[in-house]
Amino acid sequence: MRPPQHLHPETSSVSEGFDPALSVMAARPPIYPVSTYCFATAEAAAHHFEVALGKTAALPGEAASLIYARLNHPNAEMFEDALRSVERGAEAAAAFTSGMSAITTTLLTLLRPGQKVLYQRPVYGGTDHFFRHMLPEWNVQAIAVTDDGWEAALAAHAKELGMVYLETPANPTLQMVDLGELRAKLDRACPDRHVPLVVDNTFLGPVFQSPLEHGADAVLYSATKFLGGHSDLVAGALTTRDPEIVARVKTTRAFLGTICEPFTAWMLQRSMATLWLRMTKQSKNAAKLVPVISAHPAVERVHYPTLFAGEQARIYQKQCRAPGAMIAIELRGGSPAAFRFLDALKVVRLAVSLGGVESLATHPRSTTASEMSDEDLRISGVTEGLVRLSVGVEYWRDLAADLGQALDAVSTA
Repeated sequence: MRPPQHLHPETSSVSEGFDPALSVMAARPPIYPVSTYCFATAEAAAHHFEVALGKTAALPGEAASLIYARLNHPNAEMFEDALRSVERGAEAAAAFTSGMSAITTTLLTLLRPGQKVLYQRPVYGGTDHFFRHMLPEWNVQAIAVTDDGWEAALAAHAKELGMVYLETPANPTLQMVDLGELRAKLDRACPDRHVPLVVDNTFLGPVFQSPLEHGADAVLYSATKFLGGHSDLVAGALTTRDPEIVARVKTTRAFLGTICEPFTAWMLQRSMATLWLRMTKQSKNAAKLVPVISAHPAVERVHYPTLFAGEQARIYQKQCRAPGAMIAIELRGGSPAAFRFLDALKVVRLAVSLGGVESLATHPRSTTASEMSDEDLRISGVTEGLVRLSVGVEYWRDLAADLGQALDAVSTA
């Protein structure tokens, strides 16, 4: 159910997608743990199957029918409506069982054998593995591009190019890409057709960055992270400017069975109601911690948007509304120093995920980025001493004290 007037995303994240009149006037959405749905008549069942299979067009104003939970279900639809309403520029959304299922289902839908996909380094280790080891089995070549190599890469591969894929900010270095500038380069390189620009926006979420407003065609999320926000679910999501893309991806999703199940979708919609509160608090906490971390002698460098200079600072100011909750810390002394720091933490927890209400830290080179080659790690700037910190909603002074004593443990070792 769409509201009668445009609402700010802070409001629509709470109210969009749910009509109490359809759920015995419940104030909040119930869970629908249902596998199959009934039809009023056999004729209606036949019609809805024809629409679902693309054999006939839906009638004017006709909503997609509920048929079977592998295709769609009320909780997924409600979450998708809520997410679409907060993603500026979005016209449609889709929910998945995980971030990787969102990525793989989308790419397998949009790419074809013989095509190439260009992507920037670094990307999440699971994505990197899919690009380098699995896509080639479908005769799709993934080619990594450095920041200054886009012009040459686009010129060299324009003929076979099927997609450009980005993470911005990148995991784990927070490196940013100017989406509008790259969109323009992509259009100049492929003037005969529109090549999709797909962006993983997990680190900043729809609260702090809107890739669709800067030339992206589709935005992907590990909804496990900030959208879920409580480290108690695994899910993924897709939003697009073009509903046709989502319709195609949902067809693939139905056959692969990668739709988000009802209970998880219900939890996601619950979390959407606090998305702005959580992400705003987390970003403010991180911004307060950055000066404390930067000043410590054990720290060689801190990667955080407010510390960016030159081109990266320009992109941040142009493209983002706030710096977010992710900090990358490079410690003097490589992996031994990073391990001492992580082992000394008391309040911040050692875990590989991010975006939850609790603060988490990890050593990407030995965990989330460990599938990358040594050469890719070197080029991407994922150093031995780099620690990724996801800042939670705790009292920031407690976090500062914990980080300070852990950094002291590095210095005194």
